[in-house]
Amino acid sequence: MLAQPRVNAKRVYRVMRRHGLLLEHRPRHASSTRRHDGKVAVDSSNMRWCSDGFEFRCDAGVPLRVVFALDCCDREAMSWAASTGGYTGDMVRDVMLQAVENRFTGALKADREVEWLSGDGSCYIADDTLKFSRKIGLKPVTTPVRSPQSNGMAESFVKTMKRDYVSWMPKPDARTALQNLAIAFDH
Repeated sequence: MLAQPRVNAKRVYRVMRRHGLLLEHRPRHASSTRRHDGKVAVDSSNMRWCSDGFEFRCDAGVPLRVVFALDCCDREAMSWAASTGGYTGDMVRDVMLQAVENRFTGALKADREVEWLSGDGSCYIADDTLKFSRKIGLKPVTTPVRSPQSNGMAESFVKTMKRDYVSWMPKPDARTALQNLAIAFDH
């Protein structure tokens, strides 16, 4: 076999660039036209609610996924739901309805429109979830892509829950973890 001469990759690249033979570079992530340019907190209750989710594992290895809703004024955790399955639209709709019932004394619809701020996960932007939210008096608003500060209040709550409660509470199995999670949310 005859030995082939070595190809100098840098020289090939330089020649291709000089003659316009390179592909155009695309940005890694398309920049969003929606930017976070305000604050999440509001001056009075029941104007804007935010929602997010978090996950942790029990000592037995079972994952527990939690979705919650906070009021962006008083930061009260109004409702939450947990599952050993994935995040679902049903969970989000349950949390929405429970929040409306808690804040509007058992009513099935808010007496005024309340913004529902969340990420753009599939459980939040599902058609059934969007229709349901409007039906019960919520106005769905999703945060811009790659802009977690837009839902910073919910993100901060997740950090607090994991740091101050989940990391310390006994969680040998899902049942015990759920009981302790209920105590943590009440606290």
